[in-house]
Amino acid sequence: MSKDLSNYRKSYEKQELLESNCPENPMELFQTWFLNADNSEMVDESNAMTISTIGLDGFPKSRVVLLKRFTWEGFIFYTNYNSEKGKSIENNNQICLSFFWPAIEQQIIIKGKAEKLAENLSDGYFESRPDGSKLGAWASNQSTVVSSRDELDKNLKIFERNFEGKEINRPPHWGGYLVKPSSIEFWQGRPNRMHDRIRYTLAEDFSWKIERLAP
Repeated sequence: MSKDLSNYRKSYEKQELLESNCPENPMELFQTWFLNADNSEMVDESNAMTISTIGLDGFPKSRVVLLKRFTWEGFIFYTNYNSEKGKSIENNNQICLSFFWPAIEQQIIIKGKAEKLAENLSDGYFESRPDGSKLGAWASNQSTVVSSRDELDKNLKIFERNFEGKEINRPPHWGGYLVKPSSIEFWQGRPNRMHDRIRYTLAEDFSWKIERLAP
């Protein structure tokens, strides 16, 4: 099997990113870019982000999850703590998040440390989820090998019966992480592959150093 992709290319010409337009705090710029993507009819699931971790086997692994909130402190998502992702974070909490919105020719790459959210905050978000999603958090032993789809469906039915007529509380193995950034890079596509790359790096005094990177 072979396919030559060497002629696949696109000219990026929609926007620019200049230092004069960069605020002191990268979270301000993230909010501006995110809201722009979220309001664009060309972007689907603007909060979809790639999370990269270092697995227990020493290999990096990336997967797409959904950003559920961002604050001045950082970025919040939820998962099963016993999953491959959760175990990787427990072993090494230095992770990378990335957003790519090809329709508007923008990318954001975030390096930071993931910390578990307080239980009451995870409880609050879990309560807002649809019942089906709540039951799925109980029924799926995420990342473990299962014999078939039937096994998953049977597990779900067991928990549907167990919680019938009852409040579905949050499983103790499920909750949120806050990723506190130490570096945020904003990538804006430009013509002739001369893209704009602006990187914010957190200094010891908690100010942000702003640098332009060659594309």
